[in-house]
Amino acid sequence: MQRSGKLITLFLILSGLLSCEGTTFRSSVPAYPVRVIVDTRIGAFVHFQPEALGSFVVANKEGYYLDNQWVSSSSAMDAYGYGGVVVYIGAFGYNAYDLACPNCAEKGSCNPCQISGGFAQCPKCEEEYDMLSGTAAPQKGIAHEALRRLNIINSDGRLTITQGQ
Repeated sequence: MQRSGKLITLFLILSGLLSCEGTTFRSSVPAYPVRVIVDTRIGAFVHFQPEALGSFVVANKEGYYLDNQWVSSSSAMDAYGYGGVVVYIGAFGYNAYDLACPNCAEKGSCNPCQISGGFAQCPKCEEEYDMLSGTAAPQKGIAHEALRRLNIINSDGRLTITQGQ
């Protein structure tokens, strides 16, 4: 009886592991290089802290956009993904996303979303993505996936954003 119980347990574990194959999510937004650094300890970024819910920084080839102005030039080492990068302070701290609309990217065009209030909105299809929740999930049902999430590492106030999954 004990042996059959162990075999059943082993079978369940193995079948659980095998069922995970092929479940990796693939975004409609192409994976382009990302390398953005926002140092919240210096310069204009010093006021960009996790307590400032709804604050954001947009980084693209033009530089860094913060508090309705361009605050810094971009570095030759920076890379901005497919549609630019947004670092947003949501309900659970810092979040980073590629600003390309997945709905439009799936159709072969790049339309960087614009940030307004707690949402990112695609200027072409008008889908809205919820930024405050920390998920960037579509709200109108036009798109079927959230904005592409990027990796963000916070090392003593220096935020390093790189390519996500």
